[in-house]
Amino acid sequence: MDEAVLVIGAGIAGLCSALALAPTGRPVTVLERDPEPPSGDADEAFRDWNRRGVGHLRQSHAFLARLGKIIKADHPALREALLEMGVRELGFESMLWPAQKATYVAKPVDAEFTLLTSRRTTLELVMRRYVETLPNVAIRSDAMVRELLIEPGPAGVLTVVGVKLDGPEGELRAPVVVDAGGKNSSGVEQLIEQGAQIAEESETAGILYFTRHYRLRPGKSEPQREGNPPFGGDLGYLKFGVFPGDNNCFSVTMCAPEIEYELRKAIVRPEMWDTMIDHLPGLKVWCDADRAEPTSRVFGMGDLLSRWRDLAEGGTPAVLGYFAVGDCLVRTNPLYGRGCSLAAVQAYMVRDVLAQHTDPAERLLAYHRRVQSELRPYYLAMRSQDRNAIKRAEQALSPGYKPNLREKLLLSFALDGVTPAIRFDTDLLRESMRGFHMLEHPDAWIRRPKNFAKILRYWARGKQRNRAAYPPKAGPDRETMLRALGLSHEADIAILAERRATEAKLAA
Repeated sequence: MDEAVLVIGAGIAGLCSALALAPTGRPVTVLERDPEPPSGDADEAFRDWNRRGVGHLRQSHAFLARLGKIIKADHPALREALLEMGVRELGFESMLWPAQKATYVAKPVDAEFTLLTSRRTTLELVMRRYVETLPNVAIRSDAMVRELLIEPGPAGVLTVVGVKLDGPEGELRAPVVVDAGGKNSSGVEQLIEQGAQIAEESETAGILYFTRHYRLRPGKSEPQREGNPPFGGDLGYLKFGVFPGDNNCFSVTMCAPEIEYELRKAIVRPEMWDTMIDHLPGLKVWCDADRAEPTSRVFGMGDLLSRWRDLAEGGTPAVLGYFAVGDCLVRTNPLYGRGCSLAAVQAYMVRDVLAQHTDPAERLLAYHRRVQSELRPYYLAMRSQDRNAIKRAEQALSPGYKPNLREKLLLSFALDGVTPAIRFDTDLLRESMRGFHMLEHPDAWIRRPKNFAKILRYWARGKQRNRAAYPPKAGPDRETMLRALGLSHEADIAILAERRATEAKLAA
């Protein structure tokens, strides 16, 4: 197969595109705007790799089973290289609640529910080095794509025929262009400017991310889950968690709602970060100075959106010869950890439609249908969760707010039904993991009558009988935390009240 492919971007989406397309024999050229990675080990990559095009490079990452299964099945040598570099596999047993471990009996299916966990720089470094060994793939660094080359196509549909680069080379042409340039890729905007009918829906995810990296001191080990406070939690005004990494490293991520202005301004300051750690027992046990030391500053990340783009709205191709993959097509809240797996699945969809169809319009339509049917349910589920979280954050800043009966029931079903059920019933946990790891529709497991009936039984048992499923309190309430930080707990309440008053005046 001599049909050449240009891939814009050598991040996870671009590398997955190369992994998917390389076995087809097509010549694949990956164009990366940033310089080559360091030539040394994982620590050098974390310390020195300058990736202007990947703003979230040093945020926490975990890679779901959907991506891990692709690597294991199609590129086993890559999996071995990842493990050799220190990337870890966290199996199903690590997900068990203490009450389940005493009676746990492994099943073959458990091997499917494995997380890959490491620093993002480590995973990307190993993937890139592996992709560079593939015979028909070339990665070109410092290759800034300035714009798409676009020509009129059949029936007036725009056709992408290549890219325009900075520098003396000028242009590269190919019959297929895969845009894996990430959230900042300008390809879709350029197509829209030239008249392509590309539909887009976009809204805020409602949170900001903050991450700091640590390394265990020599001779120290990670704390055990049993007997310790929760290593992650949702306090309403703050979400937090620990992400085990490679080579004795780990990271801590805290997420603050957008409307918590006081908190989000303070959290990037090291002394504020450390104070928050001291007030979150599950984090303190990891970050205690005798156990670990920081290896980075606090990295912040904003502009988090849920965004869906449709290149064939109404079944009509908006462009030919062009496939958007990764964040330039679908963006989701990184809290759910699905971005890399979504990109990988899209890359393999591109591979399939190129093999199954020769007509450019049929290729785009086939890609569109699969993205819609297989991936949109995840997008909608995550967007719904974001919307609910935004409402809860606003309710926390609304003195005297009282939830209605429906809200009370839904919250109770989640906290007192679903949560105890999956923490007591190991088979039900397995079922839930299939949706979590993108191995089936995200809600399929809970819609099965047998599973739903189990959840109802645990809900009906009541909190007293389910008490072993409830963890200790993960941290202080909002007012206590903000007072400990020397921040006003009333300032953002006043801002929200003023905003609502303004909105009410405009509506009147």
